[in-house]
Amino acid sequence: MAATTHTVTNQAPPLAGYDVYGTDRALREGVERHLSDAAPELLGEVREELSELGRAAGSAQARRWGALANENPPELRTHDRYGNRIDEVEFHPAWHRLLGHAVGAGLTDAWGRPAGHLRRAAGFFVWSQAEAGHGCPVSMTHAAVPALRTDPELAAEWEPRLTSHVYEEGLRPAAQKAGVLFGMGMTEKQGGSDVRANTTAAKPLDAAGEYLLTGHKWFCSAPMSDGFLVLAQAPAGLTCFLVPRVLPDGTRNVFAIQRLKDKLGNRSNASAEVEFDGTWARRVGEEGRGVRTIIGMVAATRLDCVLGSAALMRQALTQAVHHTEHRSAFGARLIEQPLMRNVLADLALESEAATTLALRLAAAQDAVQDTATEQERAFLRIAVPTAKYWVTKRCTPMVAEALECLGGNGYVEESGLPRMLRESPLNSIWEGSGNVQALDVLRALQREPQALNAFLQEVGQARGADHRLDSAIKGLLTELADLEGIEARGRRVVERMALVLQGSLLVRWAPPEVADAFCASRLGGDGGAAFGTLPHSLGLGALVERARIAG
Repeated sequence: MAATTHTVTNQAPPLAGYDVYGTDRALREGVERHLSDAAPELLGEVREELSELGRAAGSAQARRWGALANENPPELRTHDRYGNRIDEVEFHPAWHRLLGHAVGAGLTDAWGRPAGHLRRAAGFFVWSQAEAGHGCPVSMTHAAVPALRTDPELAAEWEPRLTSHVYEEGLRPAAQKAGVLFGMGMTEKQGGSDVRANTTAAKPLDAAGEYLLTGHKWFCSAPMSDGFLVLAQAPAGLTCFLVPRVLPDGTRNVFAIQRLKDKLGNRSNASAEVEFDGTWARRVGEEGRGVRTIIGMVAATRLDCVLGSAALMRQALTQAVHHTEHRSAFGARLIEQPLMRNVLADLALESEAATTLALRLAAAQDAVQDTATEQERAFLRIAVPTAKYWVTKRCTPMVAEALECLGGNGYVEESGLPRMLRESPLNSIWEGSGNVQALDVLRALQREPQALNAFLQEVGQARGADHRLDSAIKGLLTELADLEGIEARGRRVVERMALVLQGSLLVRWAPPEVADAFCASRLGGDGGAAFGTLPHSLGLGALVERARIAG
């Protein structure tokens, strides 16, 4: 074809070479707001570290790493060339580069640094926008710390390696590595979310705290990690164990990888079915207290599900705004067309609500860590599953709508939006699906009145500032007062709780146009079921302008 017929016009330029952190107003303002309250002396240091990470996440190189890691998914090698069982998973070099950058940026190091959870959460939010799949081992490594702290001896041995800023790939004894990664294995095929139905058996050895495990795990994430927290049935009941991949003497622990899951998305990351057959393990916590021991890990990974979904939403929004800024139709740029502006404003509203809520939870985690405040602990008990339920549920429709903003360009793999769409349901399923989260909230409502009180005190801080929020709080209280059929109404109740909480946070902290639009559309009933149905009288242009990747 003659070159003269192939002039490229009316196409958006590649979105690369920008600061993912510095150009995200909602994220930047949220981090600085919480830091100003808790640790103002860290503002300059945290700005610098997050902007450095933001520039890396927005670079063409990081985007290329993400594409390569997903185009070349991990491969299982059960045996070496001589027939020896090795059970190793090979990853593309891009995977290791992504992981190395994440660990080097401190994304597994929250528990011992000032404002550690907030700065780590913001970093996880930023770096996840480069590629989401490698966030799985990063998240589990970070989340393993509270479980191990139930055993001071184990924590002293493992925590410095888990929180290290050094990434070392390959299987070797943990004592020979400057940093390690952790995975987890709880789910079994006969039990699923009902981990108390697990059948993996733990036989005590003569040495105190040592066991041999026999059984299987239907989902074991990140099988090339250095250690795993797993649940198994000990003589006194379900118990938590630490399973190292390599034993201290350098021999491989029994860890037979049967196959890797062929997943909808998250293709850069390996999820495996594994068999234990005389697998050596150390007990973590007391026998029969496995769920209580591992619950700290579950809470941390659930918060990361909120962060991961919020990050995916922000990146999808960024792609949509960038495209519509540069694409014209019917005589004007798409971003200037009234109907498209409504869609983008609605997407921006959803993204900011998710980001603001995620950062509030991270800041609460720091408060619990630093001051052991029971108010914040109780708030997290109910707010984490509430946020996990709602934010992860909103991710898929939002990513799909953002893809539609690009039209056919968004439907092709090169745009990156199809990969985001395949990834978008994951966080709603991982670490307990929607029903599990809703039931967890209901348990807290029924058994832990202090959790409900902390939640109501939080949302009550915005009372009187917006009549639609006040009305929504009143309606929620009416809903909570009626316990008849509460389980069947569980999703309805948790959705309302999430919206009221987001509304309260935005009324207190977001610009007036953001809070007004949220309360009108999400709480006041002046919005439709699809995105792009905001009241036309709102300041839609201001919402879109706030979402642009500008300094």
